[in-house]
Amino acid sequence: MIDGLIAGRLMGDASRRVDKAGRTYIVARMLARSKADEEFIVNVIAFDDAPCAALLALQDGEALTIAGPLTPKVWTDKQGNTRPSLDLIAAQVMTAYHVDHKREAMDSGRDAGSR
Repeated sequence: MIDGLIAGRLMGDASRRVDKAGRTYIVARMLARSKADEEFIVNVIAFDDAPCAALLALQDGEALTIAGPLTPKVWTDKQGNTRPSLDLIAAQVMTAYHVDHKREAMDSGRDAGSR
């Protein structure tokens, strides 16, 4: 397993699932691009509350960055071409909302310190 940090865009909406033991988890897919403009599909699964809530708050096409353990995979498309993909367990999810929220918190901290 590899620790990864991947940025991309959500493909479709995340969905809530329930396992046989009754525990809830979230699955999602994101599209990431390499510097060589190769596309990678990242299959995301989240178990912890914070990553689950962040994924459910997003809509198709929104930008996000996910950190967590990942596993490289290969799949075959309908034309018989092999394509790379990644499976990632979301430990942390960062979105534009998180960046704006952190920026606001830092700015308000600066304002309080300058008084």
